[in-house]
Amino acid sequence: MPKSYRPYTPSRRHMTTATFDEITKTTPEKSLLEPLRKHGGRNNRGRITTRHRGGGHRRAYRIVDFKRDRRGVTADVLAIEYDPNRSARLALLQYPDGQKRYILAPQGLTAGARVGAGPEAELTPGNALPLSAIPLGTMIHNIELAEGHGGQMVRSAGGAAQLMAKEGEHAHIKLPSGEVRMVRLACYATIGQVGNVEHETLSLGKAGRTRWLGRRPIVRGLAMNPVDHPHGGGEGKSGQGNPHPVSPWGQPAKGFKTRARSKPSNRWIVKRRGKA
Repeated sequence: MPKSYRPYTPSRRHMTTATFDEITKTTPEKSLLEPLRKHGGRNNRGRITTRHRGGGHRRAYRIVDFKRDRRGVTADVLAIEYDPNRSARLALLQYPDGQKRYILAPQGLTAGARVGAGPEAELTPGNALPLSAIPLGTMIHNIELAEGHGGQMVRSAGGAAQLMAKEGEHAHIKLPSGEVRMVRLACYATIGQVGNVEHETLSLGKAGRTRWLGRRPIVRGLAMNPVDHPHGGGEGKSGQGNPHPVSPWGQPAKGFKTRARSKPSNRWIVKRRGKA
């Protein structure tokens, strides 16, 4: 259960934080850190290409092993660590030759456990296997889209996909969104559900915590002037007008499908999310 507080201020009343009970080591592994520059949502020309970004606490990037390319070798889980760059926790592994790596920590993985990767690995949380070696119905995460590219799907806290079927050279995987997608059987996935499941129940409670995450305030278009937004202007609360609602550049904002009809990956989607 998330930690709640005595409401001695209005913001404290609804604020909840993670308990961090699973964290066993508070200092990151120096050999697995990289500098992480802030860009404030700006591109290489200094133009804002992603709005509402900026500020936030200083972070170092943790190098995470999404490829799990040390096959047939088991590693010891030294610790479960916090990662400021993602909602999931990290597990610090040490291989017999002394090499250390981070992986996403699945639910149930604790310090002292052993994990491995390869077709012969056991079906226990944290082990990575090709989809061809995983039984139907298994919950998986960190799924590759192409062999050797590393896991790209289902990596956030509490995420889990389900292996639904195998047909020819492809597996049918039901993603957390409800979408069913085909992935080649040679692609690797990790057994189990991503840990830190309580993350989605947390309430930030105050605007300051949002700023710590590097998110700047978002102003409603309705509150702007006509020069700044199609919804702007008018005397008092005048509504959005017609056509509505739209983005600052006039793109319909609610219910308008923006996915390209000719997108190459369409052929791999068996069932769209949200479809009965």
